[in-house]
Amino acid sequence: MRTQHIGRRTFLRGAGACLALPVLDCMASGKKTTPPPARLGVVYFPFGVSLPLQEDKQDWHWFPKGEGKDFQFNKSLKPLEPHRDHLTVLGGLSHPEAEKIDGHDSADTFLTGWNILTNKLRNVQSMDQVVAEHYAGQTRYDSLIMSTDGGVGEPTRSSTLSFNKHGRPIPAVNQPRRIYERLFGAGDPDTAKNRRRLKSSAHLLDHVLEDANSVRRKLGNHDQQKLDEYMDSVRQVEKNVEQSQAWIDIAKPTLTDEERERLKLDSDHQIPEQYIRTMYELIHLAFQTDSTRVATYQIASMGDATTLGGKFPQLLGFGKHLHGLAHAWNKEDGVEPLGKWDRFLATEFSHFLTRMRNTSAAPESSDSLLDYTTFLYGSSNSTTHTNRNYPLVLAGGKKLGFKHGQYLKFTRDTPFSNIFATQLQQIGLKNTRFGDSTGVVSELV
Repeated sequence: MRTQHIGRRTFLRGAGACLALPVLDCMASGKKTTPPPARLGVVYFPFGVSLPLQEDKQDWHWFPKGEGKDFQFNKSLKPLEPHRDHLTVLGGLSHPEAEKIDGHDSADTFLTGWNILTNKLRNVQSMDQVVAEHYAGQTRYDSLIMSTDGGVGEPTRSSTLSFNKHGRPIPAVNQPRRIYERLFGAGDPDTAKNRRRLKSSAHLLDHVLEDANSVRRKLGNHDQQKLDEYMDSVRQVEKNVEQSQAWIDIAKPTLTDEERERLKLDSDHQIPEQYIRTMYELIHLAFQTDSTRVATYQIASMGDATTLGGKFPQLLGFGKHLHGLAHAWNKEDGVEPLGKWDRFLATEFSHFLTRMRNTSAAPESSDSLLDYTTFLYGSSNSTTHTNRNYPLVLAGGKKLGFKHGQYLKFTRDTPFSNIFATQLQQIGLKNTRFGDSTGVVSELV
């Protein structure tokens, strides 16, 4: 019997219930199909890395030996060796505006490149949200924003990497179970009731927008600008309502028992290995199910030593909280503990890359999910208070046109935002200029 082709978003229905089908070979069309969508991921860690000056400690230097294709990982990044051909180590880059501010104030700038201290603590839209706008409405969630500490933190001590088009921080989620329920939970079982609630909300917004236009004509220029910003926020709410209406009758992806077991949903910051790996696993599943195409994860914030992520090195047996560990970057007894923290982070990132490489990008495809994902991993400090020479790894995206297997060193003439411009171009955005970017990085494509 000839197998009939069925769509990727086909569901079994009956008695008011629906069940998502797993990925099947017959979901792949015999006709020429469009390539899988591009995805963007970002992982950030604060306070810099081990960059010892002592000759006998160079094995713990974060940046590799050599340059170009001829490079060797030191101990800090050695766990990434299996993925050598799928990544590029970047050295010498920074945001010129961020170089002017204190090292502990630079996390807010990682995806924006903006000097918030000279702009009344106001930021600009982050690069990930530019991509989220590009894909708006095509997935259940425009972006997945996560951090160990959650929320938004405070200016210069942000606990989120993502900022909307008005430069306002977007709250990050830090509870694995909450993220899981958002991606895979059943939601309101009363679909009809949920639909009525959403329809009512949209009707109310129509009235609000109409009344706001009437009020706006009576205001001065400054108040009109403030009202416009507020109405942009209202329109975003309306968009979320419309998106909820569009997805309400589509079942959320189902997981196997093995996948649920791997998630360890009760992980918390007291078990760093389990917690961080679970957060990576949630990103992987979100990409795999096309629940979103943009994800960011801030492993720790630049707040004081009491922050959740700041305690990770201490819990791992490296002796100090993250802030203290980073301050000892060049002390005789501090190089190796910080290097071991760097290696721990690289190990978890390596596990994630393995998961992405072992996942097919589409039915009957030999390409991996990583081949269609451009992933940025790094920090906005080289050492504790230095906002130059960011430690960065760009991974994935071979089918997006990225060239890897190299260590690239840049001069101060190349702003970090050129990496963003390159990622935006390869993802497929028409306008690839971002912030102070001067062009794309030709060595990467």
